Amino acid sequence: MDPTSPAPTPASSSPRETAPLSRLRTLALAWPIVLAQAATATTSTVDTLVMGRYGSAEALGAVGVASVATLFLFWAFGFLRMATTGLAAQADGAGDEGEVGAVLIRGLLLGAGLGVTIIIVFPIFRWGALAAFAADPAVETLARGYFNARIWGAPAALMGYAVTGWLIGTGRTRSLLAFQVVLNAVNAGLDVWFVAGLDLGPAGIGAGTAIAEWVALAFGLALVRTSLRRTEGLFDRARLMALFAANRDIMIRTLALLFAFAWFVNAGARVGTAALAGNEVLRQFVTVMAFVLDAFAFVAEKEAGAAYGARDRERFLRAVRITSELSFAFALGFSALFLLLGGPVIEAVVSDADARAAALTYVPAMAAVPLVGWMAYQLDGIFIGATRGHALRNAGVAATVLYVATDSLLRPAFGNWGVWAAFLAMFAYRAGGLLVYWPGLLADVSEDQRPPPPPPSRSRQSGARQPVRD
Repeated sequence: MDPTSPAPTPASSSPRETAPLSRLRTLALAWPIVLAQAATATTSTVDTLVMGRYGSAEALGAVGVASVATLFLFWAFGFLRMATTGLAAQADGAGDEGEVGAVLIRGLLLGAGLGVTIIIVFPIFRWGALAAFAADPAVETLARGYFNARIWGAPAALMGYAVTGWLIGTGRTRSLLAFQVVLNAVNAGLDVWFVAGLDLGPAGIGAGTAIAEWVALAFGLALVRTSLRRTEGLFDRARLMALFAANRDIMIRTLALLFAFAWFVNAGARVGTAALAGNEVLRQFVTVMAFVLDAFAFVAEKEAGAAYGARDRERFLRAVRITSELSFAFALGFSALFLLLGGPVIEAVVSDADARAAALTYVPAMAAVPLVGWMAYQLDGIFIGATRGHALRNAGVAATVLYVATDSLLRPAFGNWGVWAAFLAMFAYRAGGLLVYWPGLLADVSEDQRPPPPPPSRSRQSGARQPVRD
């Protein structure tokens, strides 16, 4: 068994009885995640729009520099969301209610500790970020104000990752959407008040976002309050080691993939300014696609993780099949949509002639991303749900190394076509790396390992079905 997997389910726990996963149920779980992801992406957009409406060019530049740097810093801790999802799904599938609550509390404690650590070391990060962007002195001064206010939301942001992961892992996706809506609504309201009303500039944007994260965390804790009382085995050594191992490995995988996407941007810049701008336009199409394909991957995390926790091979394979079928169907739809409408949309919204021409040229390459990438998204979700940390780490690192090598080989010979070919190959490398570990994962999901089912209750004897969650 993978060393990052949790300890075996205690004999006192029994797999949770649940109706077989259906396509309709999968869609019901997925659509709130799509909207929540879109809401997440609009947080920085709202910051930029408010600053652009009420601030100077220097202030707008400061928010752009500081928000991107902070977002990158926090994204590096996205492993906390993923590991919490997988461990919560497994405990939920095994019917171990005490462990379901303990997973949440461990995630919250780890998020709080990491957030405080970020605050302590933040002066070093701020110095490095400002040096890397090499902005004008006026922009740098304003960016410092954003940084100094924004950083106080770090513990809330990372604890929010734990809440988000737990809500996904337990199938409460509509609660996840409500959590994200509260964050965005408070952030937007405070942005306008602090900037338009109090004239606090970028520091007001940073403060508004930080306060919004604390308000959203309080709301999130209210959503999960009943599970905060289930603390059995909270400091169980084996489960703590599983948590830290999963977080460590997924962190390495996340950093490797962040590097790969940063390399893609840099590769376009090396081809030329027009290619860089055109690629950035096309990358927005990929981002929209990712909202949907990620949603099915998140459902796979929850459903495959629960089946893995129950050691139910049939349920696991059904979760893999149904979520993958829908992911592929939507990927196919996105590819067709991009080919049909990508050109007209670019013509309508991109004013710069060179950037527009570059983007139009490479629409076919961008349209291939859903078809090539959907399997990487799905396998990520399945392996995260099973907390197969070492597989995710190894596949992520290997894919990044192979991608950089492929780009270095193709770009000098084929220009921006080589950049896109290498980018597509990166998704194939990610999927191929995880498929290597598929037989081992499947071997671990065996019905022979399941504890005996509990005696049937009256509701089960009468054929009553458990209510749908959320």
